[in-house]
Amino acid sequence: MAARDYGQYGGVTRGLELVGERWALLIVRDLLVGPRRYGELAAGLARIPSNILAARLKELQAAGIIRRVPHSRVIVYELTPYGRELEPVVLALGAWGFKALGDPRAEQVITPDSMTMDLRTAFRAHVAETLPATAYAARFGEAELLIRVDGSSLDVTRGGSSLDVARGDGPVDLAFAAGPDIRRLILGELAPERAIETGVVEVLRGRRALLTRFASTFHLAA
Repeated sequence: MAARDYGQYGGVTRGLELVGERWALLIVRDLLVGPRRYGELAAGLARIPSNILAARLKELQAAGIIRRVPHSRVIVYELTPYGRELEPVVLALGAWGFKALGDPRAEQVITPDSMTMDLRTAFRAHVAETLPATAYAARFGEAELLIRVDGSSLDVTRGGSSLDVARGDGPVDLAFAAGPDIRRLILGELAPERAIETGVVEVLRGRRALLTRFASTFHLAA
């Protein structure tokens, strides 16, 4: 049963009753990246109170959007097929919201899952399939990601592997670090070479010219 009842009968109304509560869509967003343990969800949504996280998970499970499954001797949460149907909705909302991003507040952070979904949002498969396969190791604030683009396929993985690769231990074409201002590159407000010159992007390894390929592959028109 939805925690909120709008008293109207319709698809949009019902959708908001199911995922319109605070934090619900962010839980869905993180589960679109992959299954997560309770503790991983709590760590990725650091400001969510534990009672609210438990309540949202219970509501989403009751709605058939997520399920609890055993995995390697632990319980993880994952999206059901019905829940995965929210992916284009989340990506569209992300594209719309990305264009309104300003400077982050002091307490705001980039998480691996939030950045992964922003990259999925900005990914232009039709452009990528015309370019050579490319692997990027990227550090966005505290989020460390390995980004592999092969034709129209995008694979983003999280964790320390990107740092290992950035030190030269793996087949990565370009390793770089950036903060929240990476949005200006993705929105086309800042040219790749200018992003490097101004310190918005720090090239750690590889040909700096490949940042142009990254900006072409991941782009949202402002």
